[in-house]
Amino acid sequence: MVSFYREEIFQPTPIGEIPQDWEIRKIEDLFVVETGTTPSTKRADYWDKGTINWITPTDLSKLEGDIRIKSGERRITEKALKETNLALMPRGSIIVSTRAPVGYVAVLEDSATFNQGCKGLIPKNRSEISPEFYCYYLLRKKQMLQNLSGGSTFKELSKDRLEKFVVPYLSIEEQEAVVGVLGVVDSVIAKTGEVIAKTERLKKGLMQTLLTRGIGHKEYKQTPIGTTPKTWDVLKLGDIISLEYGKGLPQNSRFEGHYPVVGSNGIVGHHNEALVKGPGIVVGRKGTIGAVSWIDGDFWPIDTTYYVKSKRSDVYLRWLFFELSHLNLAKLHLADVVPGLKRDLAYSRMLPLPPLPEQQKIAEIIMTVDKKLSIEQTEKARLERIKRGLMDLLLAGKIRVKVG
Repeated sequence: MVSFYREEIFQPTPIGEIPQDWEIRKIEDLFVVETGTTPSTKRADYWDKGTINWITPTDLSKLEGDIRIKSGERRITEKALKETNLALMPRGSIIVSTRAPVGYVAVLEDSATFNQGCKGLIPKNRSEISPEFYCYYLLRKKQMLQNLSGGSTFKELSKDRLEKFVVPYLSIEEQEAVVGVLGVVDSVIAKTGEVIAKTERLKKGLMQTLLTRGIGHKEYKQTPIGTTPKTWDVLKLGDIISLEYGKGLPQNSRFEGHYPVVGSNGIVGHHNEALVKGPGIVVGRKGTIGAVSWIDGDFWPIDTTYYVKSKRSDVYLRWLFFELSHLNLAKLHLADVVPGLKRDLAYSRMLPLPPLPEQQKIAEIIMTVDKKLSIEQTEKARLERIKRGLMDLLLAGKIRVKVG
């Protein structure tokens, strides 16, 4: 059973107060730091049928909290490895993104090379170093790594500054104990993430089925938008709704009022007045073009959005929200001088219209899945807050894990 105790005796260091029995080291004292490169993409013999992992910052950005990486999107050949002098990092090395952006960190589960946007840290003595511990520590210090980065076009953390970066040094037993605690939280977060991914797939499948095939139908007909239930109408979007312009609101007016201020990518503030009576639907006109947001109460849509007005009494607003999300309105804009969602293009889109009672049933089923999704997302956010708090305490030695 893991037990903890609060540390009472600290010493001042360049990285802040740490326990008296800890030391500090530079990265170069503990790791060999390697740089990467990109083999010529014009050389097919460097890439075709490649077997050697090649990691980029983009690969690291997709880990979503996982501290381990097994492979990247692409692989290189043995020929590329030999002719470009790439460093082949052994399993258990740390990869740090040091350009565009700085601060993604992961431990290699298999040997790999990497591009110029990363640095590789090879432990000098695995009997004294837990790569996972230092991976967690560097993740906790992401902002500091970014602050050390230079460059006018884009930020980049140099090899020299990374090598001189100061970290705590403690017994391997305590390093592994800290990793064990954080690893348990990570595993619970990962399982919650799997439930969220599964629920999102379920929702996507349900929406595809319910919004095109309905509930319990046996007879179908061919329409301009494909096969639909026989009892459904097919209308232009402009016959069902109008898209009304939102109204500009200065940044200094978006303070903590009662009513949400909604932009093209969701709520961007709060105001003390409402422009539209809710509940309602907002569609991104500029910025995040075509994004569809549901707002429960009264709200203020700003001028990068449209808000939806229904033209018919036989349209259930929640069903309409799911239908608009399914329509993928993001495609309905022109690549002109001022790109944005064009109302005439949106109005010309055809969509199926079930009878009102069926709209309500469809919406209720999808809302049930949405509720489960929201619960799981809230739980994941809670676990991530717990993890951040534990990292702050354990990696600074404020709370110690008993070992031995």
